[in-house]
Amino acid sequence: MLKAISELVVKLPWSMIILFCLTLGLAPFFPIPHVWEKLKMFSSGTLVRPIDWFDLIMHAAPWILLLIKIVLTMKENGVTDNS
Repeated sequence: MLKAISELVVKLPWSMIILFCLTLGLAPFFPIPHVWEKLKMFSSGTLVRPIDWFDLIMHAAPWILLLIKIVLTMKENGVTDNS
């Protein structure tokens, strides 16, 4: 199952992932991106309501997907150091 998900992430185009990060990952844009607000709440310990956790997960998902894509691409290209 994990291998299938990894293959799917590798096949996703960079443009699609970046578009997700710039739209869902940063929405709403004003006055402050939601993901940043939720990360600040998390670090201060005020992220307690279930809706806030859902918001954090929803807005952080594209960024997490981007990080996974970067790591898998680096691994595929042999860029990572395995020492």
